[in-house]
Amino acid sequence: MYSERKIDKPLMAISLSVILFVVVGLTLFPEQGNALASQLFNTLTNQFGEVFLFFGFFSVIFLAKIALGKYGEIKLGNDKPEYSQFTYLAMMVCAGLGSATVYWAFVEWGYYYMTPPFGVEPYSPMAAEWATSYNMFHWGISAWSLYCIASLPVAYSFHVKKNPQLKLSAVCESIMGRFYNPVIGKVIDTIFIFSCVGAMGITLGLSVPMVTEGIAYLLGVENSFAMNVGLMLFITALFSVSSYVGIEKGMAKLSDMNTKLAVIFVLLILIVGPTSFIINQMTNGYGLMLQNFIRMSLWTDPVEGGSFPTSWTVFYWAYWMTYVPFMALFVTKVSKGRKLKEVIGSMVIGGSAGCFIFFGVLGSFSMNVHLTEIVDVTRSITENGGSATVIAVLNTLPASSLFIIIFAIMSTLFLATTLDSASFTLAATAANQLDENANPPTALRLFWCLILAAVPLTMMFIDAPLNTVQTLAIVTSLPLMIVIFIMLYGFNKWLKEDFGGETEIVANQSTSKVTNAAKTESTSNTTASADDSQAAYMSPSTNEG
Repeated sequence: MYSERKIDKPLMAISLSVILFVVVGLTLFPEQGNALASQLFNTLTNQFGEVFLFFGFFSVIFLAKIALGKYGEIKLGNDKPEYSQFTYLAMMVCAGLGSATVYWAFVEWGYYYMTPPFGVEPYSPMAAEWATSYNMFHWGISAWSLYCIASLPVAYSFHVKKNPQLKLSAVCESIMGRFYNPVIGKVIDTIFIFSCVGAMGITLGLSVPMVTEGIAYLLGVENSFAMNVGLMLFITALFSVSSYVGIEKGMAKLSDMNTKLAVIFVLLILIVGPTSFIINQMTNGYGLMLQNFIRMSLWTDPVEGGSFPTSWTVFYWAYWMTYVPFMALFVTKVSKGRKLKEVIGSMVIGGSAGCFIFFGVLGSFSMNVHLTEIVDVTRSITENGGSATVIAVLNTLPASSLFIIIFAIMSTLFLATTLDSASFTLAATAANQLDENANPPTALRLFWCLILAAVPLTMMFIDAPLNTVQTLAIVTSLPLMIVIFIMLYGFNKWLKEDFGGETEIVANQSTSKVTNAAKTESTSNTTASADDSQAAYMSPSTNEG
């Protein structure tokens, strides 16, 4: 049983009002809404594109410095890790990627092949080589660094400084101190909630039609809205049950199962498909990416003025940013007992390696299908859409029905685990108080499960432009970047204050010292601020809803 005092009712009212306002507005004024979203997005990518590029590159350097230096030895609490390394990595990958990864793994190379970077001739052999390298670049080191760089300050605040809340505003409050304004906290958390719901709309908008396309093919029927609704209801039930039983019994087991299934799927395609071509193309693409990593990270095409950097790299960094806050909160929850360098290694190296293999095998297989003229993949993308193209490519395999079945199950589990982690972070943000295991109220998690499913379903039913919601969510990446900069400033300050004077860090002893100091400070602050609680009722740290 939970108390209403555990729920941040003002934040719930504000965030749900914003979501409702956007949905109703797009229903009544779809064309105007789409025009406004496009204008905002173009301004974001054209005026602030370089900011996103620098931030992505800076993230890689910052994390390398932490992981390879003494601060990498800092342990997030004194407990042992709750999960095995495989389960820990599996949950990260399943939460951070989702079934949209499966979609783009098969078709994204085709877009680069048709409109390659660096003035390369379209449809040329060099365009095919760059296509694979950019697949790995956009889903690799920089992308996972964006996830990780936001996760560290949140995890440090929660596990080491013993901040009792699991929300971005609480971290900012600890950092800003007397300069913090409770209204700012509500704005930060509202932006996060909207961006998270919008990000899930991106995932659902791509993934549900893709899975139903495969089901329709297997059943020999036409894909329909009713099938999309049916699949959404099934996925909602799946991740709602997972949310109800908790991360340990729910998402951890689903992630384990799905990761193993994904490994089997990729290995089967590698064995059954053109093995030599796949391995050669993967190796070449990986080498080309590493050789040109700095150039790809900071390329703006200033002379030619081409749209590739803004249409792809800037778009992707902004796209990843919409997932960053919820990944930061989720990673914090599952990282108790890990050293900072373990978190960085698992996310940046482990996550990137998984994407390299996934995109390398599936993308190279799809490219071979096109180059050998079995299926004109690029034409199919243009004329039939990505979902139909994915099924057409899978249909070229022997025992194609088996592969499509595995593909549909895997994509559904990816969706369920991503939405499960999203519902946890939304509930944690909307909660004033977590239980002794750092979990938000179960009823609040189930509520957000329903919201995550209801918004895209409603938009589909009224035929409103779901892409516009996605675009508006991506626009929030700029203010989210500002929030992350504030957290990084505080994180760097904490590291110097807590461990700057130590030449060598002994994780347990040093963390205990900081934790005890944090507890003493927290108790002192609580006593000192008791008389001011009424005036600060809007603060995220209060127990008043």
